[in-house]
Amino acid sequence: MNLNHAANVRHEFYKAVWFYFKVVWPIFSILLLVMIAFGLIIAQLEGWSPDDGVYFAFVTGLTIGYGELVPKLGVSRVLAVLLGFNGVLMTATFAAISVRAIEVTVTASRKKEVE
Repeated sequence: MNLNHAANVRHEFYKAVWFYFKVVWPIFSILLLVMIAFGLIIAQLEGWSPDDGVYFAFVTGLTIGYGELVPKLGVSRVLAVLLGFNGVLMTATFAAISVRAIEVTVTASRKKEVE
């Protein structure tokens, strides 16, 4: 595979990612808003700053879990579990977009090789 071909394949991949991301953007944006809203709610309940709440939401939602911020209240813990599910959905959506973009890119690459 020469460098020009590799550059074309990357370009096709990024084009496909952008296309499918635009398709699922309404779903993805709702998941992002839910994550931020839950983080702000947990911050309010726990007496944290809004920055800490949003940080906690993304660390929890993306299943990183450093552990420096831990909710003490039951309702905050339930919201944290829901954040985890929300983050898994976000990650799965992004992974699905990437896999589909790879499929489209490979198919397009094969068609160009045949021509």
